Amino acid sequence: MKKIKYTIFGSLLLLGVLTSCTKDDLDLKPISSTYEEEFYKTDKDILGLVLGVYDGLQAIPMREFTLTEMRSDNATSRIHEGEYQQLETFNVDPTNSVSAGYYTANYNVIFRANTVLAHIDVMKDAAKKVNYIAEAKFSRALAYFNLVRAYGEVPLVDKLVTPTETTYFVKKPVADVYALIEADFTGAIAGLPSRTSTTFGRATKGAAQGLLAKVYLTQFKYSEALPLLTSLINDTSSNKYSLQTLSPPTLEAYKSVFYTEANNEILFAIPFVNDSRFESQDFSIQMTIAGNALNYATANLRTFLTVNSTTDLRFTTNLLTTVGATSTSYGQNNKFTKNSIVAAQAGNDWIVLRMADVLLLYVEAVMGTGTSTNDAAAIAAYDKVRNRSFVAPVVSTSITKTMLLDQRRVEFAFENQRLYDLIRFGIANTVLSAYSNTFTTTKDLLLPLPQSEINSSKGLLVQNPLY
Repeated sequence: MKKIKYTIFGSLLLLGVLTSCTKDDLDLKPISSTYEEEFYKTDKDILGLVLGVYDGLQAIPMREFTLTEMRSDNATSRIHEGEYQQLETFNVDPTNSVSAGYYTANYNVIFRANTVLAHIDVMKDAAKKVNYIAEAKFSRALAYFNLVRAYGEVPLVDKLVTPTETTYFVKKPVADVYALIEADFTGAIAGLPSRTSTTFGRATKGAAQGLLAKVYLTQFKYSEALPLLTSLINDTSSNKYSLQTLSPPTLEAYKSVFYTEANNEILFAIPFVNDSRFESQDFSIQMTIAGNALNYATANLRTFLTVNSTTDLRFTTNLLTTVGATSTSYGQNNKFTKNSIVAAQAGNDWIVLRMADVLLLYVEAVMGTGTSTNDAAAIAAYDKVRNRSFVAPVVSTSITKTMLLDQRRVEFAFENQRLYDLIRFGIANTVLSAYSNTFTTTKDLLLPLPQSEINSSKGLLVQNPLY
């Protein structure tokens, strides 16, 4: 069980819309600002809003892998049909409901975060007020980081809007979106607590630092990212983040990252609870033959992982190989196979950021615009990740950009990183056009904006180019 649960059901605190179960209360009428001001009066009310933000985050990972891993050379579906086929063939229609659901889930988090910020002044506890503001900004920044990487220019909504307002439909330049993300994460760093034994599942200063560093690297701001990553790596506090390791390296050390929840490697995760109607997730079963058989390893990834399969202990964590290489189940990924009584109610947490990512992002920041590095600290960071999982640890003498990208691929397979890594490294067009003859243009690196949103805007929201 998690230390904290995020559910919109069974609590009056989360959004203040379930005051009783009468027919009138279920009538979906707009809540007036006067009603909201009357409802949100206490610190406890605002805590409910904050927990509601985390509840909203739980919807984001459900099909995110289909929009990231399955739009790369890493993953595919087993049956190649319907809307999922659109994603794996880079031929996504604006009416695709999977993409639309992801778009809506992220804006739902933004709405909830804006609701916290709109009512925060009722808080009496000054310290908690600072913390809640930071948590709201952290979550809003994370949602916008998801959106800008997936869709490019998107509407920028940084406050509560009324049903009659229309200006929020207009897309804003990518630079403006990133400016808000940077400001929110920077504000979050200033207001969030450091990691403790009770902060798992809630935003922390370290998580905000790591994600802001990734935001900077996505914009090629290497010098801005470097001090944030250095601070995390050089932390000497008793609650510092560290890799899950065993000596000598064993398969269990790497597997424990995913199956020992709240471990020291995780900077931020979205928690779920086993066999709970409202607190579980179903993405685990969707990646199996019992579900929709999604997020299966491509032949390309299987070949890549097989090169070091006898020495790299990550091979059997990434792939389910117990049934043999000729079986159709061979492509099934093995990172999200936690048992549950109800198959569609798994408790695997979704890891958003972990220390292995911080270490390899540090190497990337040191390398900057170069193609290799001999920097001793960068080599130490790279080797720490690699040797955690290699039967025969080695000491590298230099690291090339190709080595770094390959290391990221094997370390983060099925963790929704590959597509954005290819884009960030500037080789997405080359790699994906070689992988798939249905990948044709740079257009395919962005999703189309949902047609339902364009229709609702009455022409104010303009579709992405070439869709």
